[in-house]
Amino acid sequence: MANTLLPIEERNLTPHEIDQLDRRRRRGQTCLVLSVMFMIVGTLVTLWAGQDWTLSPGLALPMVYWCALNYILALVFLLAGLRLRRGINEFFSY
Repeated sequence: MANTLLPIEERNLTPHEIDQLDRRRRRGQTCLVLSVMFMIVGTLVTLWAGQDWTLSPGLALPMVYWCALNYILALVFLLAGLRLRRGINEFFSY
């Protein structure tokens, strides 16, 4: 009997295609982990970014830029991870 939890396009894959699919989904999980790490670092950097925003002269705001970069990278890795893990119905544990 066919596994009805699998999407229709994944039911008749060859072993090589299954291996590629698993690798894609593992890369997606890695991207999601990186996204969470960038969010955590961005949250910690926010503590210094507020002080940098108020006390730095002109446009010399390195911590603000660093904080913004962390959140942008977190969003990019989140979207990439979700796209790469599409179609998965299980949780990977490393």
